[in-house]
Amino acid sequence: MAKCDQGYLCEVCGNDVTGIVDSDLYLRYVIGELDPEVLHTSPERHLRCNPVLAQFIDHVDFEPVVVLGELSRNHLDTEFVSQRSKLVTRGYERLREIAAEEGVRDVTAYPLPDVIDRYRG
Repeated sequence: MAKCDQGYLCEVCGNDVTGIVDSDLYLRYVIGELDPEVLHTSPERHLRCNPVLAQFIDHVDFEPVVVLGELSRNHLDTEFVSQRSKLVTRGYERLREIAAEEGVRDVTAYPLPDVIDRYRG
């Protein structure tokens, strides 16, 4: 079977990542943590299969993820948690916008506006 026929398999659980709103890969791209040049070669994961990132999504349509131990947001600097939650939640909201759009999509337009500016600058 050709790689493109396999879909996007999660490197953690092995199941198909069926939508962009479940994609750790695209969330990291949208918030500027994944260089566009390696987007097509980077492994995919479900958001919930990366709980250290997912714990920062504060959105009514996303069931909260709790991380135990040192990497729990409860053990991190309050200002860092606030800034990280704002960024990651904005990224999640952007994924939801992208999923709702119809027609041909330009992947270079996916990132948040400030991230696009940074990529161009």
